[in-house]
Amino acid sequence: MLRVLRDTVYARLFSAQVVALLGTGLLTVALGLLAFDIAGDAAGSVLGTALTIKMVAYVGVAPLIAALVDRLPRKAVLITADAVRLVIALLLPAVSETWQIYVLVFVLQSASATFTPAFQSLIPAVLPDPKDYTRALSLSRLAYDLEALLSPLIAGALLTVISFHDLFAGTAIGFALSALLVLSTPLPRAEDGLPATSFWQRLPAGAAVFARTPTLRFLLLTNMAVAAGTAIVLVNSVVYARAVFALDDAALALALACYGIGSLVTALSIPGIVERLGVIRTMSIGAAVIVAGLLAAVIVTGIAAAGGAGWSALLGTWVVLGIGTSLVNTPSSRLLADASTPANRTLVYTAQFALSHACFLLTYPIAGWLGAVSLIGAAGALLGIALAAATAAIAFARHRLHQTA
Repeated sequence: MLRVLRDTVYARLFSAQVVALLGTGLLTVALGLLAFDIAGDAAGSVLGTALTIKMVAYVGVAPLIAALVDRLPRKAVLITADAVRLVIALLLPAVSETWQIYVLVFVLQSASATFTPAFQSLIPAVLPDPKDYTRALSLSRLAYDLEALLSPLIAGALLTVISFHDLFAGTAIGFALSALLVLSTPLPRAEDGLPATSFWQRLPAGAAVFARTPTLRFLLLTNMAVAAGTAIVLVNSVVYARAVFALDDAALALALACYGIGSLVTALSIPGIVERLGVIRTMSIGAAVIVAGLLAAVIVTGIAAAGGAGWSALLGTWVVLGIGTSLVNTPSSRLLADASTPANRTLVYTAQFALSHACFLLTYPIAGWLGAVSLIGAAGALLGIALAAATAAIAFARHRLHQTA
């Protein structure tokens, strides 16, 4: 998998991704502490609103900005997005009102919604060989999982010697290094002779490719399964750890780590799995694994509600959900690369970015609001969503594989 780092262009882009991810991880910790500093016991509400704003930016703003900047030089777009994120990170320590947090978070996440799809759409041009591209996707997934595991530890270590306000400076440094790495990297030139199109023609282009491409409709179904499995972990882990099993804060960290470990270990194996099974079959298996994990979550929740044990079983369930998520997410960009052209690639990747996050606008409220009333009801509802999505995805996969046999 590491052989793709021999390509110096990709190695620099991957390094830019890693330092930006580390900065984002520090920002997550610092933002939570800032919310508590300003809002006290209402910090949870502030963060919940900030997460909703983040999703709105991802779903609503990303396609608009992508259509606006699609014909601009990719390097300029990436550096500008990093510069905006850097400025916002430096402004956040100065806020004193919750509305200021919301405004700055919206601008920052809009910049992230510009950077991420543009960055991802570059990689197929840098690594055109499908096997190398799959290795790069696995490496990218590994970076995300390691960031989720290591950023809280790094932030905790830093907080022993600095205040949480100084973590924002670390975030700014991450974005600055990312911009410098992009600046020093010779990116692939845009294809000559791309058709001249207006903003209004580009705006629906990515979604139109999804609508007419069977493999991308399959991807939408697996997106929904992933959103269901991820929502129960990210939203309800704290409820399981503190309320259901009456454990301490370390138990929450352990639960999230188990999810990350399942995803991380699977990402290391994805290139070999895809080479043997293909992308469609691998993602179908991942959707089925997510369904199995959510079924286990329903069972564990029922046992715990009846007064039985189950913490170890829950940790195992989170590992399973991490495995299923990685089986779907890691190779999914292969479908985007195959279905797009140099003329519309960024728009297609942006459509996936927006549509995949739109799924969370459904599953996060179910996990949170229904979970506040009935945890087993939330787990059951998410299981139903994942089961319906996975069943349709597997039916498509069987039909597709039968046609190509």
